[in-house]
Amino acid sequence: MNRDTLVQTLQDQKFDEVVELIEEAEAGDIEELELVDSLGLLRDETLNDAVINYLKEQGVEIIYISKEEE
Repeated sequence: MNRDTLVQTLQDQKFDEVVELIEEAEAGDIEELELVDSLGLLRDETLNDAVINYLKEQGVEIIYISKEEE
C-alpha cells in the first residue's frame, strides 16, 4: 500500500492520531515506537501491518513489549 492510499484509508476510518504519527515519522520526530505485541497499533491486521511497515521505512524502530511490561 503506498503512502497516499494508506493515509486516505486512515482518514476515511477516522484514525487521525495514526496519520499524525506517520507525519511525525516523516519529519524525523520519532525514532522509536513501543507497542504491546499482542495488540499492535490497529485492530485491522492488514492496515496495522501497512502502518508499521511504513513507519519502519521512515526509520522508526518498532519495539514490542509484553502486556506485563506495560
